Amino acid sequence: MGVGGCLVVPWRCLVVLCLRLVFLVPAGVPVRSGDATFPKAMDNVTVRQGESATLRCSVDNRVTRVAWLNRSSILYAGNDKWCLDPRVVLLTNTKTEYSIQIQDVDVYDEGPYTCSVQTDNHPKTSRVHLIVQAVGFVSEDEYLEITGITREQSGEYECSASNDVAAPIIRRVKVTVNYPPYISDAKSTGVPVGQKGILQCEASAVPAAEFQWYKEDKRLVEGQKGVKVESKAFFSRLTFFNVSEQDYGNYTCMASNKLGNTNVSIILYEISEPTSSTLFQEETTTALTPWKGPGAVHDGNNGTSRRAGCIGLLPLLLLHLFLKF
Repeated sequence: MGVGGCLVVPWRCLVVLCLRLVFLVPAGVPVRSGDATFPKAMDNVTVRQGESATLRCSVDNRVTRVAWLNRSSILYAGNDKWCLDPRVVLLTNTKTEYSIQIQDVDVYDEGPYTCSVQTDNHPKTSRVHLIVQAVGFVSEDEYLEITGITREQSGEYECSASNDVAAPIIRRVKVTVNYPPYISDAKSTGVPVGQKGILQCEASAVPAAEFQWYKEDKRLVEGQKGVKVESKAFFSRLTFFNVSEQDYGNYTCMASNKLGNTNVSIILYEISEPTSSTLFQEETTTALTPWKGPGAVHDGNNGTSRRAGCIGLLPLLLLHLFLKF
């Protein structure tokens, strides 16, 4: 059964559901200047595989709408649950905090999660990165040897020593696995002339990656007129405040640490401004693609996972909302 009670999700049902979504979920645009501390989500959450992960977002009484998203999939909008994953539950929805919990986490749950709020018709977002540690080694010897260690095997290891005289003594050792960067997400973006444009790439690395942006052979730096470069531990964002014809083209995001580097090409291309009459004038067929994680919809007939039909229209709708602000 699909979202909203539709047994088979026709395009008209998708339109109704996504129109409902427009009034529940704000556009996923970056936090505006001056509001960097609101909303405030945790920087990152690290849990072991099989444990529960709590994602918290601090809000205040200015908020009119709230939502949690996993990439482009909606988990909760207010008190309404939009994903069918039973492991995802709403913990708190008050005037000061909006939090959810993902139970029995698995490695495919790892990645970015977004807290999105709306205040006085201004959407704002804050991101938290979930890290899942998969550790499954057991040894009855004095030493634990891990050959060919991988990044998934980093985390805390527990040593227990006991005999028949006293209670066991337990000590914990944290193992950090260093690895070169790999870029997990980077998408080309279409923006109309005169609008705000954003290019973003996400990379995982230990030690944390350092990011650099290039257009052709020219490096882009913070403070360049009309362009803002913002880099965090897991992602880097290139923002154009007023896109011109000269801004369109191919950009390169490079992530590096002392163990190596990697890069990806991203294109900023021109599109025409959409109108409300063209958004829904044609029937929309949603492609069913394999997907795992809390935002997935489980197909009980064939055992595969797919996104909810309505989610396929989300990027277009968010773009429409984004252009209004």
